[in-house]
Amino acid sequence: MKFISTRGFEKKYSAAEAILMGIAPDGGLFVPETIPTLSRGDIEAMKDMKFYQISTSVLSRFLDDFSEEELLDYTSQAYAEEKWGENTVPLVQLNQYNDKEYILELWHGPTCAFKDVALQLLPHLMTASIAKTGAKDKICILTATSGDTGKAALEGFKDLPGTEIIVFYPTGGVSDAQKLQMVTTGGSNTHVIAVNGCFDDAQTGVKKIFGDEAFAKELKDNGIRLSSANSINWGRLVPQIAYYVASYVELLKMEKIEMGEAINFVVPTGNFGNILAAWFAKQMGIPVHKLICASNRNKVLCDFFNNGKYDRKREFYKTTSPSMDILISSNLERLLFEITEQNSGLVVEWMNSLYTEGVYTVDPGTLKVLHRLFVGGFADDKGVSKTILDVYDRTDNVVDTHTAVGFNIYNRYHQRSGDEHKTVFVSTASPFKFAPAVMDAIRGEGYSKGRSDETVISELSEESGLEIPQSIKELPALEIRHKDVINKEDMEDKVRTILLG
Repeated sequence: MKFISTRGFEKKYSAAEAILMGIAPDGGLFVPETIPTLSRGDIEAMKDMKFYQISTSVLSRFLDDFSEEELLDYTSQAYAEEKWGENTVPLVQLNQYNDKEYILELWHGPTCAFKDVALQLLPHLMTASIAKTGAKDKICILTATSGDTGKAALEGFKDLPGTEIIVFYPTGGVSDAQKLQMVTTGGSNTHVIAVNGCFDDAQTGVKKIFGDEAFAKELKDNGIRLSSANSINWGRLVPQIAYYVASYVELLKMEKIEMGEAINFVVPTGNFGNILAAWFAKQMGIPVHKLICASNRNKVLCDFFNNGKYDRKREFYKTTSPSMDILISSNLERLLFEITEQNSGLVVEWMNSLYTEGVYTVDPGTLKVLHRLFVGGFADDKGVSKTILDVYDRTDNVVDTHTAVGFNIYNRYHQRSGDEHKTVFVSTASPFKFAPAVMDAIRGEGYSKGRSDETVISELSEESGLEIPQSIKELPALEIRHKDVINKEDMEDKVRTILLG
C-alpha cells in the first residue's frame, strides 16, 4: 500500500517512508491511497485474540511493508502486561442495569493517558522504518503537546538509540500533573521546553519548523532529519484505529450486540486525531451509527459540525480539560480529503484560507456528508464539573474532565434524539491526572483550593476506591530536569541549538 499527501504531492510513499517523514513535503498529511476493509469473518476471528493481536491484524492491513511477524513482535512488547496490566484497553459496562452504555478505558499505560496506546508502539515502528528505508540520519522527534502527547512521546522515545526528542508545551496550558510528568523526564535524548502562549502557538511553531526547507537542508547536511510524534504522523494515528475495532469485538464477545449491529462512539477531542481513528475503523467495516465529537469551551469543532464554518479567530479559553484547549484541529484535514473523494485542490484551498484568513467554509454537499455521521457539541467547565458528579452518582465511576466532556455532550444528544444504539464512551485519561478538578466536582467547588496535589490525589483514591497509578504517585519526589521557557518566535532557534549546538 502506498501513502499520499492530502495536498496532492505527486509522489507516493511506502508506510515506512510516511512514518519516518511524519508530514508530506508539501505540508499535507499522509493518508493511505485506499482504506483496507475487514470482513465479518475477520471481525469474528478477532473474538479469540488479545488486544496486541487485534492491533497487529489492523496494522498489517495498512503497513504492508512490515511483516506480520514483525508487527506481532512490536505489539507484544508495546502492550506487555507489566506496562498495562492484564487488560490493555478494558471495555467496562457502566451500570449493570443498563446494557446500552460502556466506557473504553484507554489510560492504563505508563503515562495514564490514551496517547500511550500509540506512543508505546511508535518507537518500534520508527526504528524499523529507519532500517527499511536505509536512513542513516539521526532522527529528531519534534512535537507540540497540549498535555498528554508530550509525556507519552517522551516515555516512548527516551534513550532510544539514534533519536532525539524535543517537546514544546504551552505555559499554563497543561495540568500540574501533566507538567510534572514532562519536566521530570530523564533520559539523555529528551528536551522539554515551555512556550509562552497556547497550544496552537506551539503547534504552529512546530509546523513552521517542518516547513522550513532551508532549515531542513541545514539539518540534513549535519546528518539529522525531523519526524513527528503528534497524530499528524500516520504511525501515531494507525494504532488508535485498533482500539475501536477491539471495543466492537469485545461487545460481540460479551454478547451485548449482534454482528452487524451499529454502535455510537463518544470521543472527547481537540486535534481530531482520536475521533478520526474511529472514522477509519468505520471505513474498515466496523458498524458505526454516530460519532459524537465532544468539545470543551474551545468549541471550534462543535461549530464546524453545526454549520460547516471552521473559524479559529475567536477567544481562546484555558479550561479544566486542557488537552482539548485547541483551535486548530490538524487531523480534520485528513477527513476533508477523504469525504471529498480525495480532492486535494479543495483541501489546499481550505487550508490556505485557514492559514491566511483564519477561517474556511465547506460547501453544502460536504457539510451534508458530515451530518450523516458526526454530531458536534460542547461543554463549559461548569457543565463538566456537574457531569463528573452525575456520572459518579449514577454509575460509581469516577471520570476525568475530558471524558466528562463526552458524557455531557452525549446526554444532551440522547435527550433530543432518542438514539438508543449501544454507546461506547472513550475515556482518554486517568482522573488522577486532573485530581483537583475532579475532587472539586465531587466534593464541591473550591474544595481543592489550599490543599496540595498530593493530598487531593490521596483523597481521590479514598473516595473512588481506585489505586493511585505509580507514575502519578512518584511525581512529587522526582527531580525537575527541564526548566526552559521561551517565546514562540524562538522555537526554531531552540531546536537549532539543541541539535547543532
